[in-house]
Amino acid sequence: MASRSRLAVSLAAALLLSACTPNGTPAAPAGSPPVGGGDARPNVVFVLTDDLSVNLVRYMPHVRALQSRGVTFTNYTVTDSLCCPSRASLLTGKVPHRTGVFTNGGIDGGFVMFHRRGHESRTFATDLQGAGYRTALFGKYLNRYQPENTIGGGRPYVPPGWSGWYVGGDAYGQYGYELNENHVVRHYGHEPDDYLTDVISAKASAFIEESAASRTPFLVELATFAPHSPYTPAPRDADAFPGLTAPRGPAFDALPAGAPKWLAGRPPLTEDERAQIDVVFRKRVQAVQAVDRMLGSLQATLARAGVDRNTVVVFSSDNGFHTGEYRLNPGKQTAFDTDVRVPLVVAGPGVDAGRTVSAPAQNVDLRPTFADLAGVPVPADVDGRSLTPLFAGPPPADWRTAALIEHHGPDFDPSDPDRPRPGSGNPPTYAALRTAAYTYVEYVDGSREFYNRRQDPHQLRNIVEQLPAARRAALHRALKRLTTCRAASCRSADRVTG
Repeated sequence: MASRSRLAVSLAAALLLSACTPNGTPAAPAGSPPVGGGDARPNVVFVLTDDLSVNLVRYMPHVRALQSRGVTFTNYTVTDSLCCPSRASLLTGKVPHRTGVFTNGGIDGGFVMFHRRGHESRTFATDLQGAGYRTALFGKYLNRYQPENTIGGGRPYVPPGWSGWYVGGDAYGQYGYELNENHVVRHYGHEPDDYLTDVISAKASAFIEESAASRTPFLVELATFAPHSPYTPAPRDADAFPGLTAPRGPAFDALPAGAPKWLAGRPPLTEDERAQIDVVFRKRVQAVQAVDRMLGSLQATLARAGVDRNTVVVFSSDNGFHTGEYRLNPGKQTAFDTDVRVPLVVAGPGVDAGRTVSAPAQNVDLRPTFADLAGVPVPADVDGRSLTPLFAGPPPADWRTAALIEHHGPDFDPSDPDRPRPGSGNPPTYAALRTAAYTYVEYVDGSREFYNRRQDPHQLRNIVEQLPAARRAALHRALKRLTTCRAASCRSADRVTG
């Protein structure tokens, strides 16, 4: 409640004291209600990308501009470096052992498992829709969701909580896909105007304008399929960044000392592999140009509709991606920072400008954050914490010190679009504990890793065997507490000492 009060005060101050919007247009007179609604609750625009790693942000000028206007979380991680488990955590505010979604399909993952366990009735969408918000999702939902699926009903299925639904299934190629548009399936072809990122950008802008005109607060999620493979750029970006190569940092084509069993013995990258990695990285940079323009277009729509000064914009990714680090071909699913640490940028009323936050944050925090912004009581059964206290001040004294990552593997599902290709990394089941200072990993095969990232930021020296036995035992106990926690117990188990 205290964080909600602080946010309300700062939001009111932002609304009353601004003479102009960030876009330079005149603000409404002091004391007048926001154009987008009859109360001071902010709108939320959430851009969620697919496989966008931290090293792509430098090529996204609108994202960088958003950073200058807001807060960047430098230790924001996902609960699993895999699409469906990460998105399940994001929607529900719960870690994978609570959602039961560990993979993209089968008996422990995918849309079917998420639906079967009843999670769709308790998400950030149902929270805000129940509080009077208009809510809409554009783009990607969960793996194995198909637009034409009726789930036993007469019409294509739309989950509870969403006022607007414009969602695709296997639309990774950006062309030749279907969208379920509010229970009606529409096919899109291969013309330039069918490019998916541009299509959802236009639809989201229309939804924002409608919501603003009706003076109703809104939450809009734009979940792009970019830059997921096959990394299809918009036609106007297909020849951009000629000659660009993947970063050759210290971890590129380097095997960590003391590598775990699944990685140990991985040979150096071949010349052909290096060349292909460069192609993949360049295409990923090309693919995010449309995403970046989409962010700029959304901000222009917010300003045009007169609601930019009362809208919180959030930019993030469902997981990271490695391109040559640790001798691995392009992929994800590992516990390395390349895969689990992703961008999180928040800007808007009540949010400090140009600040970075190093306190550990995680995707389970977004549901309680959105609830907090909307003045909705944070659901008691979530595992995450509202980030709103960190928007304009230091973290509370009892803030988490550790984040949990849980992964089931290896992934051999031939129908999974995220199935690792040869040499791209396909680790066995593991759980990991990540603090601002170190990463500790336990694998089902008995392997262990400990990287002191303050001394070894590129995670190239696994020093777990050098730790005193008492320290290893304490780390094991801390990880065990997190992998068995529920709700309030998660919010105490995540405060790890040492």
